[in-house]
Amino acid sequence: MTEQEILDIVKKAGYPLTVYEGKPYVPLMLEILLETAAAAEREACAKLCEAQDHYEREDPRSANSMKLVCADAIRARGEA
Repeated sequence: MTEQEILDIVKKAGYPLTVYEGKPYVPLMLEILLETAAAAEREACAKLCEAQDHYEREDPRSANSMKLVCADAIRARGEA
């Protein structure tokens, strides 16, 4: 997650932020919690993609299967 995404979530949740050196400060444990939750959500979404058998135009076991391509793309969001 980007720093801005974390700040947006923290602000939306109403978490009280302090300012350090002119920037909002997010405690490390809160940042870890948000990143862990986001990773779990990405994995759950990727598994849903893998479980789908609708709209397959290719062999579902193919490495180019749309459901596998989508699942890989979702997982890759956490690597950016």
